[in-house]
Amino acid sequence: MNYNSENFTNKQLITLYKALLKPRMIEEKMLILLRQGKISKWFCGIGQEAIPVGVASALNDDEYILPMHRNLGVFTTRKIPLYRLFSQWQGKMNGFTKGRDRSFHFGTQEFNIVGMISHLGPQLGVADGIALGSLLKKNNKVTAVFSGEGGSSEGDFHEALNIASVWQLPVLFCIEHNGYGLSTPSVEQFANQNFADKGIGYGMESHTIDGNNILEVYSKVSELAEDVRKNPRPILLEFKTFRMHGHEEASGIKYVPKELINEWAKKDPIDNFREFLLDKKVLTVAENEVFKKEITTEINENLKLAFDEKDIETSAQNELEDVYMDFDYQQINPSDKKSNMRFVDAISKGLEQAMDRHDDMVIMGQDIAEYGGVFKITEGFLEKFGKQRIRNTPICESGIIEAAYGLSVNGIKSVVELQFSDFVTSGFNPVVNLLAKSHYRWGQNANVLLRMPCGGGLSAGPFHSQTNESWFTKTPGLKVVYPAFPQDAKGLLATSIEDPNPVLFFEHKGLYRTIREDVSDDYFTIPFGKANLLKEGTDVSIISYGLGVHWALDALAENNISADLIDLRTLNPLDTETIYKSVKKTGKTIILQEDSLFGGMASDLSALITEQCFEFLDAPVKRCASLETPIPFASQIEEIYLSKNRFKEALQDLLNY
Repeated sequence: MNYNSENFTNKQLITLYKALLKPRMIEEKMLILLRQGKISKWFCGIGQEAIPVGVASALNDDEYILPMHRNLGVFTTRKIPLYRLFSQWQGKMNGFTKGRDRSFHFGTQEFNIVGMISHLGPQLGVADGIALGSLLKKNNKVTAVFSGEGGSSEGDFHEALNIASVWQLPVLFCIEHNGYGLSTPSVEQFANQNFADKGIGYGMESHTIDGNNILEVYSKVSELAEDVRKNPRPILLEFKTFRMHGHEEASGIKYVPKELINEWAKKDPIDNFREFLLDKKVLTVAENEVFKKEITTEINENLKLAFDEKDIETSAQNELEDVYMDFDYQQINPSDKKSNMRFVDAISKGLEQAMDRHDDMVIMGQDIAEYGGVFKITEGFLEKFGKQRIRNTPICESGIIEAAYGLSVNGIKSVVELQFSDFVTSGFNPVVNLLAKSHYRWGQNANVLLRMPCGGGLSAGPFHSQTNESWFTKTPGLKVVYPAFPQDAKGLLATSIEDPNPVLFFEHKGLYRTIREDVSDDYFTIPFGKANLLKEGTDVSIISYGLGVHWALDALAENNISADLIDLRTLNPLDTETIYKSVKKTGKTIILQEDSLFGGMASDLSALITEQCFEFLDAPVKRCASLETPIPFASQIEEIYLSKNRFKEALQDLLNY
């Protein structure tokens, strides 16, 4: 191995050597503990240490790094106390996830590390968001993110690199080309001779680096990072290395030819560097033994601290309280001065006032800038707030939701407009596995609002008409808001932006330009979890939300029925107090939803009411929902599909029970 130490002092060389040696010795100890059953799993990075150590050493401590399974060197180079790492791997409280996640699935703002999630690809998009935050703050910082050539086969890789290139974000995409994605060899992952060739397609600078040569890694990354701080842009870095152990220890390496293992064993980054330092008289055998003894002592002392730490003691209440970040809701009352406006205008005005109030907030989405969005909600925003804060995005829901999370990591609130709520399927993974779980896993909130134009009645067909709120009410960690009136839409939107947790804000397209009312002119908030009792009666409780509320109002206007009509307004959190109070009064309940029946909100509401109010019921709880089919295009078929056309009959059946 050719080491060029011309620009290094002896002290720097020794520092890099010790930084390499520590993760190697920790890994060797972990493999022993794994065989003894004292840790549950291990992803071994032996043979790849030069990459995480070199990258982490080249970056400043206040610059974010997003590592992977085999990047222990990032954590040790950032000088995380070993007992905390050991506690993390044993699921104890001194770790970083309170026992809620394992191994390297954690992050820490203290050390500017954002840990991986098992889907691999999404962290590339998160790095984009962190880098965008640095760009907006003009703080001249670089973000480095790791992936393997296997993980980069995911679509998130393409989306992240494309976004970074289009927006010229200061990201170093560090791809460890280590031979295998679990057991699948590189030749079955991509067809390029060098992975770095992929940079051409993104108009992106790229480099291939010997990932086993610590001096080459450190020198090249230092040089590039320094330049990117001054001239922000993304760079694709291919680090050629090899995975000497299985994907994780239990999987073994029988699928790897022995001659290939032997060939790469000769390129061991630590053995070769040690011999180089010995030959150069920078290191002596005695000094090396001293270093090993010091590290061994540090490992053993910290292991003892971790082993002696008691097992986690918690409760159901503690676990529930950590799903969401605390939200100190501040009531801002609506003004008496009002203007008559449509539902769509109330949302637009609410967004504009929120942008005025939060001067670093960013709105991202397809066609939202010059075009103003497909529903024209952000029309005029570009001229007022500028291109840095009103950002047209490529067509890539997953990458943009991930970037929104990255912005939150970097302390910036963002709003993402999904062109249609149906399209969230292309970004489903980061919503349910990243935004929703982040605070519970490692205490990092996802300060992200997703706007979700939804619903049928407009003959838009199966891909543009779903009301898919129940996909997300099922997922702990998300808040779901679904207003039915302009005043509520504006006030709840403000609260959604103030809330530091991830919020999905459903906006029924059928309400945009059909419903008007007087809306308070100034900025105001409406609390989550407070339903609106629109009508009061004694015979039946009608529960609905969104456009369903207006179907219920129409039905009541046509019939002389004494009913409580409850507009839920927020689905999570849910106002069970108002629901139970009404049900106990009337004794009969019907729940109206636009979504198809099975697995929807009505099902869970029915179960809750049956469990909590059974002795007060004079009839079974009735659900009224749309057909168990995809929502159709032709208006005649859509009429058959929608629940509004069965509601009056269902309501009368319940009253006659």
